[in-house]
Amino acid sequence: MDSSTAPQLGTLTWTPAAERPELLAAPVAAALGALAGPAWVVQIDADLADTAAFTEAYDVPPEVSVNCVVVAARRAGQTELAACLVPATTRADVNGLVRRHLGARKVSFAPQDVAVAESGMEYGGITALGLPPSWPVLVDPDVAAADLVVVGSGIRGSKLAVPGAALAALPTAEVLEGLGRPVAEPPRAAPAAPAERAPDDRDVGWGERPEQLSAADRRYLEDRPPHWGSD
Repeated sequence: MDSSTAPQLGTLTWTPAAERPELLAAPVAAALGALAGPAWVVQIDADLADTAAFTEAYDVPPEVSVNCVVVAARRAGQTELAACLVPATTRADVNGLVRRHLGARKVSFAPQDVAVAESGMEYGGITALGLPPSWPVLVDPDVAAADLVVVGSGIRGSKLAVPGAALAALPTAEVLEGLGRPVAEPPRAAPAAPAERAPDDRDVGWGERPEQLSAADRRYLEDRPPHWGSD
């Protein structure tokens, strides 16, 4: 990919990220030089950072947007944070594939304060570039194969555009087949009799969720459970 040619994505004007360090979180700016590929940045309205609002406001195709889902994996009394990079049109298979891959007893969405404190980035802008070296970064194959994807910049007021292969080449990254699951599920026949089921049983892949969900809790990006470390 020609690093001298700015991408044409939506109505935005992209510039080389190295020229606008003020639009990057400090850990992202520090890690930019080690990225195995070009990176561009664009300033946006921070109130439009969430994927659905961003793609609609700036005419960026949803299929090029990537969500960074921060999860907490617990096993043997220890908690490990990890990041999952999936297309915005999918959901990370947290309860199934991610839990098994990390060898965890339980995986849930990392709470906002923990994700922010540990990453050094803003909630809603956390991205794979510049994460602590102890965090596994799991990458969906469709992300790794994409010529260009739009991800967070570490702050809510901007976005990065980078080759998918550059994200897959991060030191702690691993491409994981089946990581992103389609959002829509095929219709199912109604059971003959009501069955006992957990309130979030239909949300397999989303981690553990409270019984009453607010609209904000349904966001794809960096979703989280209400209580850190609860079993």
